[in-house]
Amino acid sequence: MWIVELAFTSAPERLAARPVHRERLTGLHRDGVVRMAGPLADDSGALIVVDVTDRAAVQGFLAADPYFSTPGVEVRGVREWSPFLL
Repeated sequence: MWIVELAFTSAPERLAARPVHRERLTGLHRDGVVRMAGPLADDSGALIVVDVTDRAAVQGFLAADPYFSTPGVEVRGVREWSPFLL
């Protein structure tokens, strides 16, 4: 599993792009690819937990969603995660 860490600014493009992005994540959640996703309580960023095999698959996930290159959205980190409880 992988954790994608995002940072946000107040750019209006981010808010305009968010509904389509959330619809996409909801579909990927149904498919078992996205395990969890959501903004931080202060809306300064978000975390997404992705259940894919390797970094190349995470990069494909990021490349397929225009939200990740929208003004106001910055991918701050991609980390492999090995949970022992789900």
